[in-house]
Amino acid sequence: MEIINAFFSFINNEFLKMNWLSELVRRLVEDILNLSVSERIGGSLHFFIYDTIKIFILLSVLIFLISYIQSYFPPERTKKLLGGIKGIKGNILGALLGTVTPFCSCSSIPIFIGFTSAGLPLGITFSFLISSPLVDLASFLILMSFFGIKIALAYVIVGIVLAVLGGTLIDKLNMESYVEGYVREIESPDIEPIELTIKERTFYSKSQVKEIIQRVWMYVIIGVGIGALIHNWIPTHIIETIIGGNNPFAVIIATAVGIPMYADIFGTLPIAEALFGKGVGIGTVLSFMMAVTALSLPSIIMLGKVVKPKLLTIFVVIVSIGIMIIGYLFNALSFIFI
Repeated sequence: MEIINAFFSFINNEFLKMNWLSELVRRLVEDILNLSVSERIGGSLHFFIYDTIKIFILLSVLIFLISYIQSYFPPERTKKLLGGIKGIKGNILGALLGTVTPFCSCSSIPIFIGFTSAGLPLGITFSFLISSPLVDLASFLILMSFFGIKIALAYVIVGIVLAVLGGTLIDKLNMESYVEGYVREIESPDIEPIELTIKERTFYSKSQVKEIIQRVWMYVIIGVGIGALIHNWIPTHIIETIIGGNNPFAVIIATAVGIPMYADIFGTLPIAEALFGKGVGIGTVLSFMMAVTALSLPSIIMLGKVVKPKLLTIFVVIVSIGIMIIGYLFNALSFIFI
């Protein structure tokens, strides 16, 4: 057992947390730039350089692996997998399939349109739409590198549960008539998925790494910059006053602040890390992350072109309430995770 624990500890420290990289960056800041990492400027530089490099290394490796797996589940095959399943089983499968698609909320909407035009139950497509930007293997492993396996695993579980319950509730409300008519009229040809060779899957995975990095790099840089600012320049007492544990509205504020923002989980992680380091409750931090990734304003605007206002409002309300319930629950049970 000690050998197994030592092995996983090594993987976590050297591969996920990249302690070697942290030490390398510390030497760069202190020995070459002559700045102390215990002071504001040096600490900010260390945070920015270390987190940026770490996130991009993990992203490149994990997106490649996930994309390789995803190459076995093209949209045509996914439609067939979901097409014959209804009810709660369909919502669970839709949420789980969302976890193997490394899309942001806006990128998930074209897939949502394809599923809807193919005649899949609306609840299943919404379960997919909620889980796709919230949860995937890459986010799980990067979350684990920041917060540890307990919080990362709990985040994945509640993300999937939120997607299943949200999709199920929308399905029970019989909202099919509130999808814009043109979506149902889009032809969805039944195309047999093409079997790819190992070389083709490798090429596809590399292209996905390039495409996703190009799409998210700016948000990662901005997120790390904000995280460095919070971590080293904003006094703890200010953050505690606004979204600290003593403020009963902290989760609501974090959710409301997160919704107008546009980023994926990789851009929000450095901010979440900095907030957590300042003593913000884990539930408040997770609510902020979920609001940014699942309910970003651009994705809501895009979804508004696909569904009618009533369904859009119901979707936003269901997910927002779910996120806030999760936040308060995590704060109440924080002793389990920390």
